Formats: sequence, structure tokens, C-alpha cells
Amino acid sequence: MSTRDEISRAIGAHGMWKQRLRAAIASGKSELAPADVARDNLCDFGKWLHSDSTAGDRASPEYRQVLDLHAQFHRCASGVLSAALAGNHTVAENAMGLSGEFTSISADLTKAMMNWKAKAGG
Repeated sequence: MSTRDEISRAIGAHGMWKQRLRAAIASGKSELAPADVARDNLCDFGKWLHSDSTAGDRASPEYRQVLDLHAQFHRCASGVLSAALAGNHTVAENAMGLSGEFTSISADLTKAMMNWKAKAGG
């Protein structure tokens, strides 16, 4: 799969996190553990980012920015999930709000992925 295709898939997959986290906030439950969510190399996109498939892109500023933001995204999602599972709905909701950390990092990651996609070939 091309870089552009991988990025397109990742944008959709990471967009689903908002729904997963909202469900965890509402129910206080999740099939995922916060420690696993924090790891940026367990999701399909993370596996691809850290694989040999991206070796040619690793020197690009777009790759480095996406790699950094992707790790931040997973750490933040883990924090939201931890708060939700602990019943701390206020903290979780604030992170998910319009000016919240999760919302900000998610938007920055999506923007960086779109920028990388626009510059990527194939």
C-alpha cells in the first residue's frame, strides 16, 4: 500500500478514537487498556510508521512531525481513557472538549497527516 493510502486509512482510524473515548466516558468501560493505548506502535498506522516500509520517509520533516504527533495522540488518548475508567468524567470530558488537549492533538495530527499525504508520491 502506498504512503498516501496508509495515511488515508490512518486519518479515518484515528477519527474513530473520539467515538471510542466518548463511549468509555459514558460507560466507564473499555475493552482496551490505557497502557496499550499509550503505545504508538500497536495500531495499524503505528506499526506501519515504525516499519521498514517508511525507511525512505524517515528523513522528511513530514514523517518526523507525524511520528511525534502520533505518539502524543496515543499518550493523550490513554490519559482520557484512564480518566474515564477511573470515573473522572470531568477530566476526560475537558480533554475531549473544543479546546481540550485530545481535540487539539487530534486536529494537529490530522493536519500533519494531510500535509504529508499531499507531499507523498504514489
